[in-house]
Amino acid sequence: MELESKKAGEVIQGIIKEATPENIRRMDFLRPNFADEDGRLRAVVQAFLVKSSGKNILVDTCCGHGKTRTDVPEWGNLRIGFVQESYRLGVKKTDIDYVVCTHLHFDHVGGNTISKDGKWVPTFANAEYIFVREEYEYWEGGPEGEIDDDRAAFVDSVEPVMTAGLGRLVEEDYRLDDNVRLVPTKGHTPGHVSVAIESGGEKAVITGDALHHPCQVAHPEWSTEADWDKDLAVASRKKMLEGVAGGGVLLIGSHFADPAAGYVVESKDNGTNKNIFIARK
Repeated sequence: MELESKKAGEVIQGIIKEATPENIRRMDFLRPNFADEDGRLRAVVQAFLVKSSGKNILVDTCCGHGKTRTDVPEWGNLRIGFVQESYRLGVKKTDIDYVVCTHLHFDHVGGNTISKDGKWVPTFANAEYIFVREEYEYWEGGPEGEIDDDRAAFVDSVEPVMTAGLGRLVEEDYRLDDNVRLVPTKGHTPGHVSVAIESGGEKAVITGDALHHPCQVAHPEWSTEADWDKDLAVASRKKMLEGVAGGGVLLIGSHFADPAAGYVVESKDNGTNKNIFIARK
């Protein structure tokens, strides 16, 4: 479900310092889906609905509706049809069984709650919200040095879920069912996870922010200014790419523009072998 794309490419490009227009123009595989001819990145903020074993699993909930954000105002005070978008897919908000949060940055948890009678309450009242324990405890401590938007998101989009008794703290390798499990990809945040899906002999991985843009498939050493531990983020990204490259595993990027899913393959560029991302049409 692609929900928020307002200046998303600009925001993402702004936090990857090596992703200059000049560098991006050198990567032909990014055009036209993931960058324009001038080297400007295309990106979105989106959620994913996974149907497994008769359950509806929502992975991340984007920026949310009407949330005040000051550090990244482009993604604050939005008026979006998050729930209406799920209706289009044939799923009502009461049909969501699980909400999985890859991490607790504001653009991944904002839709966890909605305003009702002046209070933030869980959007999906019948769902169990899955939070990684290490991630939750980090943000519960009100860490200094983090941006105000992320600290605010814990207050307005995570704490109300726990207060309502809908939150569940799990370990980073938690398995939801036979098909869906969490995969540790620390670095962007202390308890960041990606979501692995395996069914009918096919495999996929929803990245969360282990990758922000397909340019990092070719250059996993490119970190973002939003990474908690840049070295650890690079190591997690390289490990993920090594695990999916050439193996027929569908890589689904949480911020990748449409089409967000594709395959990592090796390409020879200027005499150097590197991985690139080939979008699935």
